[in-house]
Amino acid sequence: MRSWVADVLIGLGVTGPGPDGPAFPDGAAFRIEIPSVEGPRVLDAVLRAAESEGITVNRVSQGSGAVLLRASELRDMAQAGREAGLEVCLFVGPRERYGVGAHARSEDGRAHGDQVRGLRQLSYALEDVLRATEEGIRSFLVADLGLLRALTQAQAQGALPAGLVWKISAAMSPSNPVTVRLLEELGASTVNIPADATLAELAEMRAAVTLPLDLYVESPDPLGGVVRGQELGDLVRAGAPLYAKFGLRNAQAIYPSGHHLDAVACANAREKVHRAAVALEWLERLSAGLVQSKPGAAGLGVPVL
Repeated sequence: MRSWVADVLIGLGVTGPGPDGPAFPDGAAFRIEIPSVEGPRVLDAVLRAAESEGITVNRVSQGSGAVLLRASELRDMAQAGREAGLEVCLFVGPRERYGVGAHARSEDGRAHGDQVRGLRQLSYALEDVLRATEEGIRSFLVADLGLLRALTQAQAQGALPAGLVWKISAAMSPSNPVTVRLLEELGASTVNIPADATLAELAEMRAAVTLPLDLYVESPDPLGGVVRGQELGDLVRAGAPLYAKFGLRNAQAIYPSGHHLDAVACANAREKVHRAAVALEWLERLSAGLVQSKPGAAGLGVPVL
């Protein structure tokens, strides 16, 4: 006999893991993402490191915000992403942590730091996305439900291009399948889930949605400092289609980044690529046959110019 709780969850469309999961549009099971790629110089460091390590990076993401990059830097990142066949995903800014309020910088309020405060910040955030799309960027990190709704409304009205990627940030990190499903219904393209999700929890969230899930295989210290590269094959099998993200534990914080932190940001990025290469060796050793997307694969959100 099913319990009343099971009836509620089934009514919400979250029934637990099934036998077969979805895949990326190209049929691949996973893609590699390098986060905190804060500008053209750091992106160049990632591309050089990936070539040296002999691996494919499918997506780079950024945390400081498109708002802090010049139009020429946005164009440079779009051009580099297009030439390499990888997705360039920039954070939408501004948000509370950059504002004048004290709440987001308090101990209890810092979880709200990446939310958008008031109509004034919301207006700047929408303009930030439009400005970046004008320079060729087609993928954006979103950490606020209201902003996600406003962005999809802007698309519906034709103010923003169709086909943009809305990547839900680790600052939100839903940890149950109902919330992940809700984000999908609101228009999210991919959703970052907590780095410490168990294989069972990952499988539950996968069963609830078809969109790609993003998971820190190694997370920076503010997100728990989880290091689980040896588990990459298990994580892909449970969560495919999965963006496997490689942050870096025990690394200097760089947000908001800039020229003054170039050396640190580039060094961090190179080591993240190295950690990804190590994890891919573990995947090949323990889970051979899982397919990674090639550069420029379908549905990748590669920048346009």
